[in-house]
Amino acid sequence: MRGPAAAAVVAAAFLITMLGATMPTPLYPIYEEQLGFGGVMVTLIFAAYAVGVAAALLLFGRLSDQIGRRRVLLPGLALAAISSAVFLIPGEIPTLFVGRVLSGLSAGIFTGTATATLVDLAPEGRQQRYSLLAAVVNMLGLGLGPVLAGALAQYAPAPLYLSYAVHIVLVLVVGVFLLAIVEPIETTDGPVSWRPQRVSVPAEVRGVFVRAAIAGFAGFAVLGLFTAVSPTFVGQILHISNHLVTGLVVFCLLGPSALGQIASSRLGERPALLVGCAGLVIGVLVVGLSVALASLGLLIAGAAVAGVGQGMSFRAGLQAVSAGSPPERRSEVASSFFLVLYIAISLPVIGEGLASAAFGLVASAVAFSVIVAVLAAIAFVSLLRRREAN
Repeated sequence: MRGPAAAAVVAAAFLITMLGATMPTPLYPIYEEQLGFGGVMVTLIFAAYAVGVAAALLLFGRLSDQIGRRRVLLPGLALAAISSAVFLIPGEIPTLFVGRVLSGLSAGIFTGTATATLVDLAPEGRQQRYSLLAAVVNMLGLGLGPVLAGALAQYAPAPLYLSYAVHIVLVLVVGVFLLAIVEPIETTDGPVSWRPQRVSVPAEVRGVFVRAAIAGFAGFAVLGLFTAVSPTFVGQILHISNHLVTGLVVFCLLGPSALGQIASSRLGERPALLVGCAGLVIGVLVVGLSVALASLGLLIAGAAVAGVGQGMSFRAGLQAVSAGSPPERRSEVASSFFLVLYIAISLPVIGEGLASAAFGLVASAVAFSVIVAVLAAIAFVSLLRRREAN
């Protein structure tokens, strides 16, 4: 299998892999009740996923260039199934950590390799479209995971098991098709030169990197907040126990993020970054207001605006960083950029969880929203000053 059919299979495998990464999100309240832990433990379990992603990016980022795309995609897909299988083990807190780390490893392996594979499979002149397809599929998978798990938890039996079983079946089905695709790149039979991906930023791209990284940090911190903390907020503050609603609230951020990435492809890099940062400022402040007022409508509106802003600023920032990097160090700089983003997903969320335990969920969430808005505003102002300097 090759060409558009192979690209469709890789895109489907990408979506299903990322689907599993966020499936536990609407299930956290059930785990909290059954295992007797609180919000701080939820944020730590969530952060374990980011650790797995970062490790995969650093350790396996270049592997598919040497041994082939398919040889890396298949183990990444297998890890997604193993992660869901771990969650089927009767609940213990260490099991949740192991499952999340494996899910992060799977997502980290798949993200770079699947994106490269889709670009490899693109017809001549359509590489940018296929790259955009990869970014959209990535975010849609993350957004649909909580919706699927929330629907099954709410309306089907065995809420802590069925969604993972469904995910394993989906992985096995798409894995059969993935086996049938033709390797899109030529590889050599020589020894594999494995080494961790370097993390550094050349002097000539540091200014662009810092501005893009600030905006990206703010946007991914919002992603982390929603996927880790929103179930507790929806249940404890809004008193909504419907797991599907929790999943849909998360989708209200991640779905618009996919739209923001599409929109950013139609703008120049700087306009997309400016609009994205402005959207993040407005959206996250509305989210903070929704927490203070306990308003589901404001939460959804703020999530949608912040999601569009996150998608635009992330894609435009990544393009700016990649375009400004020397070709021979582009992978190195991209890995550094993604490392910043996954630090943003984990550390601030852990801090918010600790603050929530000390000062309450409402006060800490409002404070977190203001801090993220300030970061996005700093990125916005720095972009304006750069334009004036030019």
